[in-house]
Amino acid sequence: MQQQHRQPDLVEGNLPVFVFPTELIFYADERTSHKQVLTLYNPYEFALKFKVLCTAPNKYSVVDATGAVKPQCCVDIVIRHRDVRACHFGVYDKFRLQVSEQSQRKALGQKEVTATLRPSASQEPPSPRTQDEERRVKEQFLDKSRPVAGGPSLLTVLLGLMCMVALMLPTSGEQESTVPVYLHLSVNKKLVAAYVLGLLTMVILRT
Repeated sequence: MQQQHRQPDLVEGNLPVFVFPTELIFYADERTSHKQVLTLYNPYEFALKFKVLCTAPNKYSVVDATGAVKPQCCVDIVIRHRDVRACHFGVYDKFRLQVSEQSQRKALGQKEVTATLRPSASQEPPSPRTQDEERRVKEQFLDKSRPVAGGPSLLTVLLGLMCMVALMLPTSGEQESTVPVYLHLSVNKKLVAAYVLGLLTMVILRT
């Protein structure tokens, strides 16, 4: 059933890809900012392969540009800016993360992340946008990966009803009853029905 639900995504290649941050900003005067980390989340129940592409590969180095992410896990991708020069200030480059199933080559989905080099962080006021995006991505990841609480199965409910009906039937030996004799149950059978009903009740309460 899970493969049937995923099939449209496999065909259309529109599987949502969860990446944080969605923008990389490098600062020329801060060497620590020359190394950035992209986090790729996999909230799905199947493993994903990923590939990182770039519009300016000569300006950046990507550690582990290809790899895999286990189900409901995440992986960090390190990106370094290796051509910090004034002629690149304000130029927007793009990284594209493509994901696919391990058994297939066709991309199931993709996500673009912009990258730019700026002269100095001191020239820009701090913005809460990055933190807001991180919180939103993590919330979406948790919502996707959180297991859906399901109720008791139909078989469990039917067994419980059968046990209740069995307990309501007359006991063998009762004379004044409109129920046919072949539906009269012995005491042992009713004890078994009561025991099974107790077990089913515990299962239903846990779900």
